[in-house]
Amino acid sequence: MPSLSVTNGQHKRWVRISHWIIAMSFVALVFSGYEMLMTHPRLYWGEVGNDLTPALLELPVSRNYHHNGWTQRESFFDRPGSPVSAGRTYDIFNQNGWGRSLHFLAGWFLFVTGAIYLLAGAFTGHFRKRLLPRRDEFTWRSFLRDVGDHLRMQIPKGGGPYGLLQKCTYVTIVFFLLPLMVVTGVTMSPAVTAAYPFLLKMFGGVQSARTIHFFAFVALVLFLVVHVVMVIRSGFRQQMRGMTLGK
Repeated sequence: MPSLSVTNGQHKRWVRISHWIIAMSFVALVFSGYEMLMTHPRLYWGEVGNDLTPALLELPVSRNYHHNGWTQRESFFDRPGSPVSAGRTYDIFNQNGWGRSLHFLAGWFLFVTGAIYLLAGAFTGHFRKRLLPRRDEFTWRSFLRDVGDHLRMQIPKGGGPYGLLQKCTYVTIVFFLLPLMVVTGVTMSPAVTAAYPFLLKMFGGVQSARTIHFFAFVALVLFLVVHVVMVIRSGFRQQMRGMTLGK
């Protein structure tokens, strides 16, 4: 995520602006995405998934989890293997309309701002100078030592360049997890997959894309929590001043 850094440094204006737009977009995506998940808290793998098919994972969120109110199943056709149907006998949580609208709107803010950030980062040398580990910098010993320091909450106060663990984390977020979220997100759109059907083949179906989207979402939320903790531990006021005023 753009310059969600716990180090000081002089953040350029375009970095600070893109950081906050993406941060606010992400919060809106988390909120609306969780609401959508409450409506159908079941994850599948493959092309198809619904309440009458086995789930890969069921999430204990909302009253729609582990319901037990179905009418008697009825076959569509009088032959073996016929598709069946059943109706719910309980009031489900179903406030999906506004959640989808907000999710879609916030997704566009994140996508456009993220694309600008990627282009600016590439052409200004921001990634090379600040995010990408140097060739002589990465060793497993250094990496594991940095991980150990963070687990023991030995976080440097104030400024300084990004540490090795920070660089590796930001590279994973910026170049893998966020693009994965965008691509799996659009794969769930019938309008997009009608124009680009290879997306369904790439992820093995719309339900597989939804499941990957969920796990990427969990990883990003964990990153956000750890990031906020690191910001607080390294000097909250100084970090916030650096990311808002640039000094």
